[in-house]
Amino acid sequence: MRLNVLFSDIYWVFWREIKKFFQQKARITMAFVQPIVWLVLMGNMMTGLTNNPMAAKMLGTGSYIDFMTPGIMIMTALFGGVMGGTSIIWDRRLGFLNKMLSSPIYRASIPLGKLLAIGVQIMLQALIIVVIALLSGVHFITGVPGVICLILLAGIFGMIMGGISLSLGAVIKSMESLFAITNFLTMPLMFTSNAMFPVSAMPAWLRVIANINPLTYATSAMRTIATQGWIFENIWPGVLVLFVMIIITTSIAIRMFHRSIS
Repeated sequence: MRLNVLFSDIYWVFWREIKKFFQQKARITMAFVQPIVWLVLMGNMMTGLTNNPMAAKMLGTGSYIDFMTPGIMIMTALFGGVMGGTSIIWDRRLGFLNKMLSSPIYRASIPLGKLLAIGVQIMLQALIIVVIALLSGVHFITGVPGVICLILLAGIFGMIMGGISLSLGAVIKSMESLFAITNFLTMPLMFTSNAMFPVSAMPAWLRVIANINPLTYATSAMRTIATQGWIFENIWPGVLVLFVMIIITTSIAIRMFHRSIS
């Protein structure tokens, strides 16, 4: 396998997905509206929590909106990533997938290109969240380097969820079935994590689930970077989990795609 040809194939699949994204004005609009709703409405609605010293100690910061911003970035990556599988189904329905398969293209470049596009889209949305957060008075204690890390980690988590969604999209022919399964996955992941509330505030049984939830690992690492600084003993477990998961989910996505076209 010639790497330059593989990278070229990945690039063209990636570029097609990015062009499709920018042609969908509704998605771009929602990329702005959704974080505004979460940050401005809910973030400010829960501001009173930090007036309680016990609650402020649980949050680890004197501002709920500071606490919530990394969680919003991860939730955006969660919901954006699980939409990735729809591109496989649409390409199959429109016959474009058959056109790609009939061309001299490396088969692995199709899921890899789509995953890369998902990651870039999520990073663009994360950047929008950062801008809105800064305008809302959020302070990122690690500055620009920390913001870059937050955006990269959000993109990686989006690719993880994209890998799961692409794996499902490779074997599921119905868009409705894919939506049903991804909704079933995303809601429990979100509500059993520390994206919105600290794990220490949860009941014991929910705390057990939260502590094995990959969303919690990602959010904890990002929240540490954003609100506490470069405390690496709190950051590296989440980063390690993300890198292990992206290798696993990408490998599964490639394998499931190959099986679906063989």
